[in-house]
Amino acid sequence: MFVAIRNTPRDYAWGSTNDIAAFLGTAPSGGPEAELWLGAHPGSPARIVDPAQTGGAADLAEWIAADPERALGPGLGASGRLPFLLKLLAAGGPLSLQAHPTPEQARAGFAREEADGVAIDAYDRNYKDAFHKPELIVAVSETFDALSGFRPLAEVRAVLAALRQADAADEQPDPGALDLLESHLAGEDGLERTVEWLLQDGRGGDTGQASWVVERVVRLAPAASAAAPGLARSFETVGELAEAYPGDPGIVISLLLNRVRLARGEALYLRAGNIHAYLRGLGIELMAASDNVLRGGLTPKHIDVSELVDVLDFTPIEPPRLEPEATSPGVRTFRPDVPDFVLHRVEPGASEARIVLDGPAIVLAEGGAVRLDGAADAIDVPRGGAVYVTPDERELVVTGAGVAWVATTGAGIGASLE
Repeated sequence: MFVAIRNTPRDYAWGSTNDIAAFLGTAPSGGPEAELWLGAHPGSPARIVDPAQTGGAADLAEWIAADPERALGPGLGASGRLPFLLKLLAAGGPLSLQAHPTPEQARAGFAREEADGVAIDAYDRNYKDAFHKPELIVAVSETFDALSGFRPLAEVRAVLAALRQADAADEQPDPGALDLLESHLAGEDGLERTVEWLLQDGRGGDTGQASWVVERVVRLAPAASAAAPGLARSFETVGELAEAYPGDPGIVISLLLNRVRLARGEALYLRAGNIHAYLRGLGIELMAASDNVLRGGLTPKHIDVSELVDVLDFTPIEPPRLEPEATSPGVRTFRPDVPDFVLHRVEPGASEARIVLDGPAIVLAEGGAVRLDGAADAIDVPRGGAVYVTPDERELVVTGAGVAWVATTGAGIGASLE
């Protein structure tokens, strides 16, 4: 069964004013359009174009609740839950620094806040549900910029060296701020101690020592960029963040993180504990269907420093890129290490491309129309159109001039939820 779906882009302030409209082939709204949600998450469930197909259900969440066996198939029907959420994300400016919990952390945190009587919509609520939230982002724009994971320690030392060189050349040298930063970074747990100190001390206003460090780093960043060309993009990001979030400790934290630029078609996969922030660009984002976000700067929203530090993985890593597999002609598959979701990029070209489904799927058409033929049904999807696919279609044969982004479940997801 193919069910056409649609939604209205969410108007978060950091959103682009035209990228989502250009992808969909629609007129811009005139305001920011940040995320188009295509899934059953209660925060913004996708609307069903023809409710007569679904017994009158107006959106995916309502339909799944009313007929889980039909909508999700026997493997997932008992759970009553679509395990993934597909988004079109358009960052016109930086998002907050954030991380997501493991399944165990999510279950424990949700149960704890429920027992404590914290309202689900409370400002200081950390866990909105009991699920983890690993996520995958694939660049659709020519470039997509992000911060992701703590950078190798050799690079952290190079950042400090460039700042010291800039300070020494400054007309008003003030090495004390860098001494303070370096003292926190010293030792095996230096990254953890530094992040905790910056967030606790730096959010107290202009009186904290962390604010001194932030101010000094912002002043030195342009000269440090010239002193260390290989780190120029990181220091340029300091200036961009300072303009968007003046005085925020996340500005300094950004220098401890990998500064990543994806080319079109390249992907990042963010496991639990990965600290990250998307900076600019249009991407296809696929994640486990959860709203659990622990924030760590670059935001006016609630930051629970101790909970964030417990969730973060402070192990230095290279940028966590995920290379696609060429699974069949015209199909490139991004397959993370969780069963919640898999993403296929399907470009049939002059022939056809095929995908075998392990569960329900959502298809989003890019650049032109595509046709989907399944075991029992078929549908034409226009540019920017989206379709929900029930598992009984079993296989998709894709033809047409466009690109089909197919979000679905990994093998074994039903068993993992039992």
